[in-house]
Amino acid sequence: MNTHSTPRLYHVALSPFCRKVRLVLAEKRIDVELVEERWWEPGSEILRRNPAGKIPVLRLDGRLWSESQAIVEYLDEAYPNPPLMPLMPAERHEVRRLCAWFDDKFNTEVTRPILSERVWKKVMNAGYPDSRLVKSGLRAVKDHMDYLGHLLEHRKWLGGNMLTLADFTAAAHLSCLDYISDVDWDRSAALRDWYATIKSRPAFRNLLVDQVPGFAPAPHYAQLDF
Repeated sequence: MNTHSTPRLYHVALSPFCRKVRLVLAEKRIDVELVEERWWEPGSEILRRNPAGKIPVLRLDGRLWSESQAIVEYLDEAYPNPPLMPLMPAERHEVRRLCAWFDDKFNTEVTRPILSERVWKKVMNAGYPDSRLVKSGLRAVKDHMDYLGHLLEHRKWLGGNMLTLADFTAAAHLSCLDYISDVDWDRSAALRDWYATIKSRPAFRNLLVDQVPGFAPAPHYAQLDF
C-alpha cells in the first residue's frame, strides 16, 4: 500500500463510531478524505477492508485500522498533540470506562434503537420503524442524561479536568441524536453547557454540515448557541 497516499476514512455520517474517529482526527489536525461506506449494499468492499464487516475503517500510515476505540487510542499515541488521555493510570481507566459506557450501554439502550428505527430502516429500505423501540430509547436517554449531568456538576469534562476521548465519544453519540432532535437539552444545564462547549470546537465543524438524504437536521443542530 502506498504509505504516502491521502488518509481515508470509510464511514457513514450518522454513525457514532465513525463520528468519534472523525472528531479525534480533526482535533489532531489530521486531514482525511471521507468515503461513504454503504456496507449494507451489494458490492460493498467492507469485508475486504475489515473482516469484521464494521465501520469505520481508517487508511493511515500505510495500513488499514478498524474498531473505533482502538483507532482513537492509536491516534492519541501516534499523534500525541494535543493529548486526549490523562497521564495517571486511574484517570486513564475512567476515560476508557466512559468510552465503553457510550459505545456499549448507551449505544445498546439509546443510540442504536432510535437511529435504527428512525433513520436506518428507511435508508436501507428495511421496513417500518418500531415505535416501541423508539420509545424505549427515549425513556432510557433520560437516565443517561441525569448521570452525565451529575458527573459534570463535579468535573470540568466528562472524564476529569481535561478534554479526553470520553468527551468525543459522548459527543459522537449525542450529536447523532441531536441531528434528529432527540435530545432534551433542557433536562440538564450542565450537560447542555458541556455540549455547547465541545460543539464550538473547530473539530466539530465538519459534523455540523453533515446531510443525510431524506433526513433534514434539526433546526438547532448547527447552531453553536442552540
